Amino acid sequence: MPLLIHFLIQIQKPSCSIMVVQSQLVFDHFAPIKSCKHTALFTGIPVIDLSDPEAKTHIVKACEDFGFFKVVNHGVSDELIGALEAQALKFFHLPQSEKEKAGPADPFGYGSKRIGPNGDVGWIEYLLLNTNHELISEKSLFILRENPEIFRCAVEEYILAVKKMACEVLEAMAEGLGIEKHDLSRLLKDERSDCCFRLNHYPPCPELEALSGRNLIGFGEHTDPQIISVLRSNNTTGLHICLRDGSWVPVPPDQRSFFINVGDSLQVVLVQVMTNGRFNSVKHKVLADPTKPRFSMIYFGGPPLNEKIAPLASLLEEGEKRLYKEFTWWDYKNSAYKSRLAACRLRPFELKNLTPLLT
Repeated sequence: MPLLIHFLIQIQKPSCSIMVVQSQLVFDHFAPIKSCKHTALFTGIPVIDLSDPEAKTHIVKACEDFGFFKVVNHGVSDELIGALEAQALKFFHLPQSEKEKAGPADPFGYGSKRIGPNGDVGWIEYLLLNTNHELISEKSLFILRENPEIFRCAVEEYILAVKKMACEVLEAMAEGLGIEKHDLSRLLKDERSDCCFRLNHYPPCPELEALSGRNLIGFGEHTDPQIISVLRSNNTTGLHICLRDGSWVPVPPDQRSFFINVGDSLQVVLVQVMTNGRFNSVKHKVLADPTKPRFSMIYFGGPPLNEKIAPLASLLEEGEKRLYKEFTWWDYKNSAYKSRLAACRLRPFELKNLTPLLT
């Protein structure tokens, strides 16, 4: 671990940034993080049984109310999940110098502390992989080539299984909306689909015990930019979602289930925009645990780069105005990549906003 690390701390009163210098905690100047109302206990996260004939109705309701839900009876085996987690943790437990051979992330590859190119940081290390073999980056190839073949197989088998489940969710969602079953899933099934896979490791931070109620930010608040995100984590807490009233609630971990995020445009935007605002992407964040490591795996399902994103005509009522301009996934991805995590990435694409697209 570098001797000097800048990271964020969120507290109930105005927040500060903090830096670690040889394990000594020293407060540094940083713009305060706006404090949010937190709900101590929340049990209302929808649980969708994919074997339930009425799953399509429950999925649409969950997307409208939260943009987030948990799925059970998903068909992805515990063995497959466990095999990939074990191999990924072997990588994260390598000496730092070895891990850094697969970095820095650009955006694919190994990253530590820095999240993207725009100044966002967190108590995290990660691997980001492109799932399209024709577009896979040199760093991603290095990761798979320099680790045991079992890691490559575990990654590929897991992605295939989770992609299949994601398509099943999207098809149920489409049926629930009363549109063609494959209108959404085709975007992931297309061989040119722009999907990626992220492995996140949040090391424990014993220094937190000295901070008395303050929470170290592992991954700052944000929405996901693709069509759909499929998250699986270990049994360490940390994930929080923001409700419609602005309150933040912790999501109880469940290592045998998956959590689904409505994307932002391509991950959440595609669904949000295609339904003209009926679904909303969920804002979420991760807080680090002081004593236990958190590990998560996220499949981000995105459409082909040239796919045009626009509200489905079948979902618009007569005379209803569109909320967003038509744009491609590349337009949105390019704009989102140049923004900060917490930015409202859809704003440049709102019809009432005439701000030109970033190039």
